Amino acid sequence: MDARGVLDLLDLTLLNHDASEADLDILCQKANEHRPAAVCIFAEHVTYVKSRLDEGIPVAAVAAGFPVGESDPSAASEAIRAAVQIGADEIDCVLEPREAEDFPGEFELAMLIAMREASAGCALKVIIETPLLDERSMRASARMTLAAGADFVKSCTGKRGGCSDEAAKILAFEVMRHGITMGSHPGVKLSGGISTLEDVGRLVGLVSSEDPSIKGPERLRIGASSLLDELVG
Repeated sequence: MDARGVLDLLDLTLLNHDASEADLDILCQKANEHRPAAVCIFAEHVTYVKSRLDEGIPVAAVAAGFPVGESDPSAASEAIRAAVQIGADEIDCVLEPREAEDFPGEFELAMLIAMREASAGCALKVIIETPLLDERSMRASARMTLAAGADFVKSCTGKRGGCSDEAAKILAFEVMRHGITMGSHPGVKLSGGISTLEDVGRLVGLVSSEDPSIKGPERLRIGASSLLDELVG
């Protein structure tokens, strides 16, 4: 995959609550020049960033807790609705894992429903934090996330471990399985520790080996904060 192909999938990311206007200006300049799939920022930066991005570049707001997800569905819903109201085009949020035999269970389903309802009209990308999950929990979380109507199931925040090869294959398989079962076409977002073209090529290849139809920004995203420099350097 060449640099342009990766840029078309890239959620150019700056997740820093203390980011200055100068920091955000640099982010927007890079996005306007290189046209990634989206710009991914905290919700409090949406208004400023949207005012400086060229038309057609979506803004993905991280809302309802990061890297630790919100523990109250009502609070998560409120945070996501607020991000949508100020102009977010996409929502990224964390489905926080629990160390319990019933995970994922009724609580996670309620959280996912709240996320989906609050983000109506926006693409919803749900982070299931795969580094903290065993295979059963990873598959069950992905299935529940997709069943609740998420547009993308996302590997991890990168703050508690990176995206493993196993996780990329499992998420792609579960998206393929959901598509066959339900007739819909959700996507996969790979994030966490992805910093080189070699990383991208390997992980995208693993996704494609499970389901070649998972391609293009409508169904495949790469989340990274440092990858751009290698792509255009």
